[in-house]
Amino acid sequence: MKQIFVENMLFIERLHRRFLDVIKSELDRLKIDEINNVQALILFNINQDRMTISELTNRGYYLGSNVSYNIKKLCEHEYLIQERSPHDKRAVRIKLSEKGLAVCNKLDAFLNTSVNGLKELGVKEAELSEMSKSLPKIERFLSELISDIY
Repeated sequence: MKQIFVENMLFIERLHRRFLDVIKSELDRLKIDEINNVQALILFNINQDRMTISELTNRGYYLGSNVSYNIKKLCEHEYLIQERSPHDKRAVRIKLSEKGLAVCNKLDAFLNTSVNGLKELGVKEAELSEMSKSLPKIERFLSELISDIY
């Protein structure tokens, strides 16, 4: 089981890198060169929501400093809008601009097409669901290992 576990962890890392490559290729095809693949995924994860940067970090497991940098770049290129919270002036909420929403919609359409391609390859929804059940358990286990070490 150890060998399978290690192989799967390495495979997940490769899948993530490949997924980012695919997103980059789609951005290139759409001639969107102001943002990178990670920034496009941030837009996709925000979608219609309004949230703080810390909420985005917690939801997407992005590294904090990278999120701040990427949010700054997305605001500079007018993909995101920052708004001060009316209740707490220290808190800043972010939301997609029209430009950001357009990218999000294009990425959503691309992912729909990709899912259809998976179905044509014979990947079943039940298989993805089963994987979705296992991965959070593994993540929780790894997090507990880290907390036990420190």
